[in-house]
Amino acid sequence: MSTSSETFDVVVVGGGPAGATAANDLARQGHRVLLLDKAGRIKPCGGAIPPRLINEFEIPDHLLVARISSARMVSPSNRDVAMPIDGGFVGMVDREHFDEWLRKRAADSGAIRLTGTYSHIAHDDDGTAVVHYERRMDDGSLRGDCVRARAVIGADGAVSAVARQCIPEVAEMRYVFAYHEIIRSPDCGHPLFDATRCDVVYRGQLSPDFYSWVFPHGPTTSIGTGSAHKGFSLRGSVAAFRKAAAFDDLETIRREGAPIPLKPLSRWDNGRDVVLAGDAAGVVAPASGEGIYYAMAGGRAAANAVALLLKTGDAAALATARKAFMRKHGAVFFILGMMQRYWYTNDARRERFVAICRDKDVQQLTWDAYMNKELVKAKPLSHVRIFVKNIAHLTGLAKAA
Repeated sequence: MSTSSETFDVVVVGGGPAGATAANDLARQGHRVLLLDKAGRIKPCGGAIPPRLINEFEIPDHLLVARISSARMVSPSNRDVAMPIDGGFVGMVDREHFDEWLRKRAADSGAIRLTGTYSHIAHDDDGTAVVHYERRMDDGSLRGDCVRARAVIGADGAVSAVARQCIPEVAEMRYVFAYHEIIRSPDCGHPLFDATRCDVVYRGQLSPDFYSWVFPHGPTTSIGTGSAHKGFSLRGSVAAFRKAAAFDDLETIRREGAPIPLKPLSRWDNGRDVVLAGDAAGVVAPASGEGIYYAMAGGRAAANAVALLLKTGDAAALATARKAFMRKHGAVFFILGMMQRYWYTNDARRERFVAICRDKDVQQLTWDAYMNKELVKAKPLSHVRIFVKNIAHLTGLAKAA
């Protein structure tokens, strides 16, 4: 028998955007929710959130530390392409404050917050899940404890302990490793910096298979890079990048690194009482590495699946989380995955990729898809033109310049 004296409808493990969203949704529905989260963890992240996220998840303006009105794509040969956002913007958030606001909102909706580290899941004699965790006491010692739950949502990141214990398909997971440094933003007169622009740099010396970035956050800026190549020095790359961008003398506020999943897992639930969300489920967009919107959408899908389980008692309800998510976003993930596998292979291809981005049809459809989080079907002639141009670049008939 369990020694726990508390029983929850749901225990959500992990308090990032996915877990906090799931906890908030379920608490607002009247379920008894425990949100278990580690202390002091800030995920390395560019912090970009599109308008759809702001509207769909009711994000207040005060959390936006910057509004980005354009992007600059930089090719391996240092040719750059401006991609303005006509009539719109991308919001930027600081994950330290954004994630905490999401957790507080969940608590305000009725979720119980608990700071601790997940250990494992066992089951009572009656089959109820028992979530074991450790928490640090005032004297610095660790104390093990547990609670009972009718369902568990594993939203504890790309190397999810919940997934490793409960979902065998986690062995499929492949990663890009990301590292960034949060620096004091340059003065407005800096020749290579624009506080309203994100820079995306495709250069093999900085990343052999992904990209490097400069993302402004108002008073601070994220400068980082990613790669799936083991042994590639991410810190060395960022140091070289900072020197080339004349950012090397600026104050470094913090350094962070983490793995980023490359594709959604083929299964998110254990068929009994556990379902995954966010990075734990692998929902980071290929090619772009964007994860905040998809984490929150995945958290909502997991919450809906758990709510159905709690209502019906049918564990098959948990599988609806992945089905619902992939029905909405699977096509985008498939196309972005193909883009990454082809265009990011070498600098010659990335040179052509940046050249394609000069095209106004490509720019408009890219921003439409990013801002609305779906493939735009309203302009078939633009798609035809883009297809023809892509074939030209793929066959080498079009010049990269």
